[in-house]
Amino acid sequence: MNERNEMTLTFSARSENEAFARVAVAAFVSQLDPTLDELNDLKTAISEAVTNAIIHGYDGNPAGMVTIEGAIEGDVVRLIVKDKGRGIEDVDLARQPLYTSKPEMERSGMGFTIMENFMDGFDVSSEPGQGTAIAMTKRIESKKALFN
Repeated sequence: MNERNEMTLTFSARSENEAFARVAVAAFVSQLDPTLDELNDLKTAISEAVTNAIIHGYDGNPAGMVTIEGAIEGDVVRLIVKDKGRGIEDVDLARQPLYTSKPEMERSGMGFTIMENFMDGFDVSSEPGQGTAIAMTKRIESKKALFN
């Protein structure tokens, strides 16, 4: 399967949609027959990215919209989670483990670190007042290949 397959999903910035995003991405990636660990890594990274968009990008305002763009090319999954929220003033600071802009919410400050560790490629681009895009890639070692 070397043809590119793409999907775009847009939904309200509501916390209950985080689970929907996990399931939708898992369903999209399932065509590559990922291992359970790979699937869990993808679902965790998507959860973190969507939660960041909802809590930090939109301050919990459900009127905002979160978009996930997904593409599969060969054995590589590319995912971009975007919001048009408040953006990040200092991306380097935000990427530091344990940093959180919402300490009053008892946030762990580990979202970016988790995404980076669970994925093969990770990048954050943001513009204050314009929103944030989190781009992630993961190579899927098909279970089919493991048994051949």
